[in-house]
Amino acid sequence: MTKHPSLRRLASCLAVALLASLPGVPRAESFTDVKPSPQQVAWQDLEFGVIVHFGTNTFLDREWGDGTAPASVFHPDKVDPDQWARAVKAAGVRYMVLVAKHHDGFALWPTGQTDYSVKASPWKGGKGDLVRMASDAAKKNGLGFGVYLSPWDRHDPRYKDSAAYDKYYLSQMEELVQHYGPLTEWWLDGAGSAGHVYDFAKYVETLRTYQPNTMVFADVALFDYGDIRWVGNEQGVVQGENWNVIDRHGQLRWRPLEVDTPLHKDHWFFSSKPDFATSLKTVDELMDNWENSVGKGGQFMLGVAPDTHGLLPDADVRRLAEFGKALKARYGDEANLAVKHGAVDDNVAAALDNDRATFWSAPAGSANATLEVDLGRDVTFDHAMSMEWLDGGQNVHGYAVQVWDGKGWKTVAQAQAIGHMKIDAFEPVTARRVRLNILSAVGTARIREFKLFKVGH
Repeated sequence: MTKHPSLRRLASCLAVALLASLPGVPRAESFTDVKPSPQQVAWQDLEFGVIVHFGTNTFLDREWGDGTAPASVFHPDKVDPDQWARAVKAAGVRYMVLVAKHHDGFALWPTGQTDYSVKASPWKGGKGDLVRMASDAAKKNGLGFGVYLSPWDRHDPRYKDSAAYDKYYLSQMEELVQHYGPLTEWWLDGAGSAGHVYDFAKYVETLRTYQPNTMVFADVALFDYGDIRWVGNEQGVVQGENWNVIDRHGQLRWRPLEVDTPLHKDHWFFSSKPDFATSLKTVDELMDNWENSVGKGGQFMLGVAPDTHGLLPDADVRRLAEFGKALKARYGDEANLAVKHGAVDDNVAAALDNDRATFWSAPAGSANATLEVDLGRDVTFDHAMSMEWLDGGQNVHGYAVQVWDGKGWKTVAQAQAIGHMKIDAFEPVTARRVRLNILSAVGTARIREFKLFKVGH
């Protein structure tokens, strides 16, 4: 029997309504509907981490080992993770990730799953545990701690059997996630894994069992398993507008960017070759990396490499300290020219107070609004920093930094995304009145911080 068209339409509407009401049935989302987890917000607030590469490659002048190096190759004589932690903290770093196992398969802790580890090396008579030392050093120095455990393993014969290797990887993961304290980040590096099938769902399920707050780093290919994503280059720069929500094959997820780059250009591991020393980035190059990562709403992940003694080279320690000093001088709270201002209401004051726990809020649901500041005197500045309150999503879709020139508002910077942080540079201007003009917003725009700086170049 053929149904009347109106009855067919009614049945169709009822079916759609029923599907929408069923638990577990995904609904269509817009980008602004997607919001971060509390753990993602906390991770983005860290802003600056380091990843430490140290292992058999350190002693062989290699970037990627092939898994054939004997464990005896690993024989540092002065390992001091506390030195690493002190040095990176001086640069402004807030957490440290250790490469516990790189692609060569050599483990830096005495794993019970293989003999190819520090327990088979001459270091500390086979009794050492570098993961323990690094995690303790991070905690001592007030840093978060994370682990990189390479899925690709060029040494272990079980790698040829996906099921056997999954069991091996999970057993190593369980050792690491249960015995070294809370982990800030877990690295899932997809390098070298083309054609191999991993049980990533089980990996993340196991991680979440013991470490529910750990952020999983993975590139977009592992979209369903990562909490944070790779920027797509190792130059230390965010290219274009930075949106925290990305679309992969119609799936929308909050996946903030991690921007990784080594302290020594093209060197993640230490090398005794002459070009290692000359590849050390300058303070200006590091500042450019920071401004083009953190300053564009990303996370800056700097690679550091202890030498064959197990120490960061003296030149690296000095450079990290120099950079930390320069960063504080340029963007520290004391350099913020907007913290001293004329009379403003409490709503505006909340964005000018160097306190990220407070924020200015636009009128609810307004598509545009202005955060206007009377500085109380003429001020010369050439950089502006804006920070969006992201708990409610990334709502600003267009903005301008403007100054009052006595006749009208002059735009000195304009873009789309603010996100976690956006630093805008422009020619020096002198003004008493300045505003952040939200040109387009979906939902309610909220600004945690609006700061002004005179950098001078």
